[in-house]
Amino acid sequence: MAIAALLVLGLFAPTFAGTAQAAPPPSAGAQSSIEPVIDANFPDPDILLVNGVYHAYATNNAGQNVQHQTSRDLVHWTPQADALPALGAWTGPCTFAPGGATDRCVWAPEVSAVQGGYALYYTARDGTTERQCIGVATSTSPDGPFVPVGTEPLVCPNGENGTQDLGGAIDASTYRENGQLHLLWKADGNCCTGKTAIIFIQPLSADGRTLTGLPTELIRRDLPFEGNVVEAPTLVQHDGTYYLFYSANDFAGGGYRTNYATSASITGPYTKSRTELMTTDRFQGDVRGPGGQDVVTEPDGSTSIVFHGWDPTYSYRAMYLSDLNWSAAGVPSVEEAATRYEAELGVVTAARVVADDTASGLAKVGGLDFADSSVTLQVFAAKAGPGTLGIRFANGSEKGGYPVESTDTVTVNGRDAGTVTFWHTTWGNWQMVEHQVQLQKGWNTVTLTRGTFYAELDAVDVY
Repeated sequence: MAIAALLVLGLFAPTFAGTAQAAPPPSAGAQSSIEPVIDANFPDPDILLVNGVYHAYATNNAGQNVQHQTSRDLVHWTPQADALPALGAWTGPCTFAPGGATDRCVWAPEVSAVQGGYALYYTARDGTTERQCIGVATSTSPDGPFVPVGTEPLVCPNGENGTQDLGGAIDASTYRENGQLHLLWKADGNCCTGKTAIIFIQPLSADGRTLTGLPTELIRRDLPFEGNVVEAPTLVQHDGTYYLFYSANDFAGGGYRTNYATSASITGPYTKSRTELMTTDRFQGDVRGPGGQDVVTEPDGSTSIVFHGWDPTYSYRAMYLSDLNWSAAGVPSVEEAATRYEAELGVVTAARVVADDTASGLAKVGGLDFADSSVTLQVFAAKAGPGTLGIRFANGSEKGGYPVESTDTVTVNGRDAGTVTFWHTTWGNWQMVEHQVQLQKGWNTVTLTRGTFYAELDAVDVY
């Protein structure tokens, strides 16, 4: 595939090290790129469509174990009663920030149609260890109330009852193929020293109450931008390819993000994309820490994605909705998220591509030290008019021992598009600066040429 095609499809990833990422400041008077459809605390949303009604379930809040809201259009939602008013006998007491005393550590519900009705899979605190584990409850209606099944958790690798201690289990989801139901879950290994986060898949009985085979590992935490976490699995199939969407990094900050991995087989091996599907800066900071996602197939066959993100004060996680698009090459993209173009995949002149685990795509363009040092990218615009370039950079320039700004000149399709100024960040401290340009419909040639002092270039987002 041509480099230009790879760039527009965003096949190479925005990646960030660490567990938190600050949202870039919004432009003065800028309209938000996306607004929540549930502007209240509704984390880890799961969506089920039954007879024309969408049912959304979410992590505990305000005394409800499993939040439940309904809608006919995925946009306007009506709160319902607690879907799981009583927990299984295996659970123990627990509180967890930010919910405080009303938060019983009941997380990330998943509801699926099964033989005989509906099954709800939920995460809660195991009563005999400090581990979170997964239980199952059933109901004849998607409205509930769901009643816990049995006296033991369904998945609980806590080192007891002959299990290997994987740190417990959280974030159940289901996938059905050829009549076979599967459970996906996360080994919560980031809880403890010496363990790691792993996502598994395991076959379920038709009634959803019993595991009928051994778990198979799909992915584990192994990329720098994931921090210590991979979790919240969602498995879908599109044009014969399996897509495992998952969240990564620390949920408590803006560094949380959503990525995906692909495979030709349901059990793998899976190859992780270096293009994270959603990050804070690809929403221009309007969604902070996008994750906890679910993919929804709408009645017309199109796909949407729901996910949570923090409010500006990091007090609650609202629910967002966006179209999930698929390119001809099978690369998924979120409608409201910016397209990212990696600097290292452009035409690099009088500079060099440098591997960097902290950079988007694990590489950057450095050594932009000469008058003709430049990076040229082919970027796409669906229509002619104003556009915003979000330029991800680091500047450690000094003069006489003091930090200084640096600049690049910008041209679009060979015409002067002004000068962009990079404030002093220190090297390796990636920041985003927005620069307004005029784009023509279709492909545009954008060139950044060194002006004064020095900056390293990581990626360019096009809003």
